[in-house]
Amino acid sequence: MNVTALNSSLVAILEKKQELNALDYNDARYDDIEEELHDLEDDFNEEYGDYLEEVLEEVHGKLKSDADILLPTAYLASSLNGSVLDEDDEEREGVWVESEQFPGVEMRLVLVANPPRILLVLADQERVLWSAE
Repeated sequence: MNVTALNSSLVAILEKKQELNALDYNDARYDDIEEELHDLEDDFNEEYGDYLEEVLEEVHGKLKSDADILLPTAYLASSLNGSVLDEDDEEREGVWVESEQFPGVEMRLVLVANPPRILLVLADQERVLWSAE
């Protein structure tokens, strides 16, 4: 796996997400930026989907979670700022999962960049469960 290429693709998607999130729905550029984002996500899933789905299977296995594994882009953070903790109860990052290891605890899996890694996000902490090598 080319980690540099994987990270570059993640960064491109996250930058496009930030660009889109900065626009109002009424902005004339909104639809074009949204289409560009979808194209980047489609290309990412085509290029890295099989690899990352295997990684996600391993992560779900470590957590003893029987939650469905989604496309890798569903797990993406929404920005490059590095923080995925829930601030001010805003939209939460990643995909919600349940775990036999943490019954009754709300947690999410989030795919972030710099370096590419999957985080387990609990209420006030995050743990790296996988990092690209």
